[in-house]
Amino acid sequence: MAAANKGSKPRVRSIRFAAGHDAEGSQSHVHFDEKLHDSVVMVTQESDSSFLVKVGFLKILHRYEITFTLPSVQRLSKDIREAPVPSLHLKLLSIVPAPEGYSIKCEYTAHKEGVLKEELLLACEGGTGACVRVVVQARVMGESARHASG
Repeated sequence: MAAANKGSKPRVRSIRFAAGHDAEGSQSHVHFDEKLHDSVVMVTQESDSSFLVKVGFLKILHRYEITFTLPSVQRLSKDIREAPVPSLHLKLLSIVPAPEGYSIKCEYTAHKEGVLKEELLLACEGGTGACVRVVVQARVMGESARHASG
């Protein structure tokens, strides 16, 4: 699996239910451990200006707060923001410079089943045109997924 990493070493952070998340998917037969509030997030640098953030398995119709660290990118200054191309299901909450790069916090809504990818573009404040693409990938489970309990 280490051979799949094309760029820098993966950065690991967390994912958890957002405050006041929707519970409409609670009739699902997929078993999730509600005691686990944090889950592993893997960040892989795909190219100089592209990152893939894998957040694992999520419940359909729930909102999650995802926190991860992007390594420093030479293309971006310390003053970065979300580019004006918003996603309906991925909302940037904060970008904070950190010693190892940028600490990113966003809110993700698991709106349908399957392997979903939502894109976030980060751009420099100075209008240099430099931007970084962040793709958040999640496996969303819902009503059609059935797991036998034993």
